[in-house]
Amino acid sequence: MKYIYSASLLFLSLLMFGQSRHLLWDISPDESIRWNVEKAQAHSDHIEMSGLNVSAILTYGVDESGQLINTKSLIFPMLRTVPNNTHASLHQDFDGEEQPIIHVDGVRVKEFPVTFNLKGILNIASRTNTGISIERSIFPSRDKTACIERIIIQNTTRESCNVSVNFTPATIRTPAEKGVYGEYIISVNLTHQGSFRLLPAETIELGLIYSGRKTCDQPYNFSPGYELGKREKFIRELFESLILDTPNDTLDQAFAFAKIRAAESIYDTKGGLMHGPGGGAYYAAIWANDQAEYVNPFFPFLGNLEGNESAINSFRHFARYMNPDFKPIPSSIIAEGVDFWNGAGDRGDQAMIAYGASRFSLAYGHREIATEFWPLIRWCLKYLEIKKSEEGVIASDSDELEGRFPAGDYNLSTNALTYAAYRSASQLAVELGKPDTAELYLKKAAELKRAIEHYFGATVQGFNTYRYYAGNDKLRSWICIPLTMGIYDRKQATTEALLSPYLWTENGILTEAGSETFWDRSTLYAFRGLFNSGATERVMPYLSYYVAKRLLGDHVPYPVEAWPEGNQRQLSAESGLFCRVITEGLFGINPLGFNQFELLPRLPDDWNFMTLKNVKAFNHNFDIEVSRKGSEIVVKIHSPGIPDFERILEKDTPLQVEIR
Repeated sequence: MKYIYSASLLFLSLLMFGQSRHLLWDISPDESIRWNVEKAQAHSDHIEMSGLNVSAILTYGVDESGQLINTKSLIFPMLRTVPNNTHASLHQDFDGEEQPIIHVDGVRVKEFPVTFNLKGILNIASRTNTGISIERSIFPSRDKTACIERIIIQNTTRESCNVSVNFTPATIRTPAEKGVYGEYIISVNLTHQGSFRLLPAETIELGLIYSGRKTCDQPYNFSPGYELGKREKFIRELFESLILDTPNDTLDQAFAFAKIRAAESIYDTKGGLMHGPGGGAYYAAIWANDQAEYVNPFFPFLGNLEGNESAINSFRHFARYMNPDFKPIPSSIIAEGVDFWNGAGDRGDQAMIAYGASRFSLAYGHREIATEFWPLIRWCLKYLEIKKSEEGVIASDSDELEGRFPAGDYNLSTNALTYAAYRSASQLAVELGKPDTAELYLKKAAELKRAIEHYFGATVQGFNTYRYYAGNDKLRSWICIPLTMGIYDRKQATTEALLSPYLWTENGILTEAGSETFWDRSTLYAFRGLFNSGATERVMPYLSYYVAKRLLGDHVPYPVEAWPEGNQRQLSAESGLFCRVITEGLFGINPLGFNQFELLPRLPDDWNFMTLKNVKAFNHNFDIEVSRKGSEIVVKIHSPGIPDFERILEKDTPLQVEIR
């Protein structure tokens, strides 16, 4: 039986921050989340939703008069603008003036929202100042260059009423010289308009279609019901794969929603499928951190076809830039694959790529793909060797924050990632029949681990943890990364530093002590590392607080990028990192081979069970069940057609699992 954490989280918030935090949203029985609008409750929020050819940032809510807020920023990633750089996706904002004007018996309709509902689709139910109610469903087309708004009008009175729908189609033509492919046409059309007589309880349905196209493309006749069905099918398939079931329903729901955001932000570019961060800025392009390091290693567990293909395609694009002179692979490949961005220099990108490609190849479990990526992994590790100092640490121009905060010549993130890349590449070498290389990489990993301890180990602000770079005297969020990558030499002090008032805030972990900047990615890395290091009871209250705030608070329902930068954009890869807090943190899954993995689940003391169902990695579909039986923790793995694996878990001792 589940229990809801909301009340306890408010109490936890009171203890942590001296005040309670109101949770606007609740979890509904259909696994959606719902905001029941209270009287005089003015509030607005924004959410990003994406399809293969469009992304929509929807701003919705209730204004001071109780009326509906409904605006849109649409992004068309493959309608490229000039100059064709990172941000050259065609954008168009709609402020609501394009909406149809509705009258009932001569009275213009005003909408007063009663509920907002989210589950990959924004649903709004409103009463009006007349005898009708209006329901809206807003979502991107799964595979077309369009955003759909389905509007259902119902007569809620006992008398017939006359409804008129007045609408003027809108057409926006962009200057030909500002488009890579010339002039673009953005259209807003309505499927039905005119006058209708509605009997009591009778409804009419309208479809408001926002679309974009090249002039050489013919207009498309959209079916809102069909488009809705495709979106619902996509969401249903994600909810049915990699299912988390624990006593904490808020955690389960946050995980389910994060799968949507992680998997939807994939674009069908001329360079193949490309997973993009989104946020109104980053489309039809890939990055060594967001894609290679953050989200690609997650996709094999989810088993999403487009996710795995986008990961494979990204590593192929990075491999194009290998060179005999060992100049760095660009940080980002942009504009549907035709150009690159390397404005921050080497950010440790080769460590990100080697780590991500190794982890993905092991979990994906296809020998031919691993063999294809092996030269890329080898090249990146060779590059990192060249960058090694006399002290044994790896240099990089910056880190993934690209100079926003100082990182010195040698930073902890690049080095911890390189350590993990060596270890995963060693395991991959074993699978590919290269035992000598496997042994060499393990040796290099051990050497680098000692160098990390010697160079970065330090007392900072009273904690015997890590300095982020030479001369660093303030705690940094990325001191978590050794824990995440399997280095536990300073785990106790690092745990205390991460959760201390120097770094922990109501919004997660600060980038640097004394600043006001936070990035969810470092908070999510910290959660995963704290589980990995065995700090389960310390981290669970913080994780529970975080998921309630992100899923049910005032900006929902996904992890965000950062603040103040980006206005807490819901970048996609952060949702992938959240999912990895569960798969690799809470359940402790660590890929060892095409059919092998380590498993070290961290069952909280007040839980009797947790399960992860329909895991799709390692060439199998399997369930992991962890349960408490008396003083023992029992782990059971079930995969159809294979004898069940069942073991008693010994404290801090990972299980070796082979599924064949």
